[in-house]
Amino acid sequence: MKFSVEEFRAWPHKKVTLLGMSGVGKTYLSTLLCGHQWFHYSGDYRIGTRYLDEPILDLIKQQAMQVPFLRDLLRRDWIYIRNNIKVDDLGPVLSFVGKPGDPERGGVPLQEFLQRQAQYRSAEIAAMRDVPEFIRKAQEIYGYPHFVNDVGGSLCELEEPSVIELLVEHTLILYIQVTDEQEEQKLIERAQSDPKPLYYRPDFLEEQLQVYLQENGLEYAAEMDPDDFTRWVFPRLFHSRIPRYEAIAGPHGYTVTSEQVAGVRDEADFLELLEGVIAADG
Repeated sequence: MKFSVEEFRAWPHKKVTLLGMSGVGKTYLSTLLCGHQWFHYSGDYRIGTRYLDEPILDLIKQQAMQVPFLRDLLRRDWIYIRNNIKVDDLGPVLSFVGKPGDPERGGVPLQEFLQRQAQYRSAEIAAMRDVPEFIRKAQEIYGYPHFVNDVGGSLCELEEPSVIELLVEHTLILYIQVTDEQEEQKLIERAQSDPKPLYYRPDFLEEQLQVYLQENGLEYAAEMDPDDFTRWVFPRLFHSRIPRYEAIAGPHGYTVTSEQVAGVRDEADFLELLEGVIAADG
């Protein structure tokens, strides 16, 4: 959605989709707005609790069944296993998606990794298609007048135009851009030390795997150190996503910087920031 400042101010039920890499401030803003009558819809939380819940549990059970003591308890239904995913802790999703590389070092075999990537992509698309219904629920069931959609960093990778069209139809798109080189480096280092689930476009992943294998004198992905590959590939992924974010925000939304977001302290600051970029765009 695009607005004039007057139209935005008069919009009774504000609905905003926050777009950008993990760590730029999407969840910070969403959590802050929760205290001001905004419903926080976390795409990754929805993915983990709804669309990948069963695959995650199946993977955990598969591992547990390799332990004789646990196998007996599970087969007798004496114990049960469930996810404990939190908005700010996506550990089970991260564990399910995994990292490609040597299984002896915690990696996932390449073909299995590609299958999980496909499942993750389908789950993210489904979670975004749920947004209109959760907008309705937020207002009609929970009584929240406003709605903030905290999307995963890989939204720009999905190559599913209908998802973007849906979000543009129902929400204002706000892209949080990193413009400072030092801040960019901090974000990359944070993502490397505290990784989030990552989705890679298949052509990007294939290309980067070949480069990594060649640089390290390896023949197969199964020989890779999974942690080293993930650290190596993230800066490349980061920079490959920037034009994709811009291609969404340019025609369909608005852009602010992570530095501006860091200065937001309450809802009034957030609305003032939005009005400023809307006025500049007009």
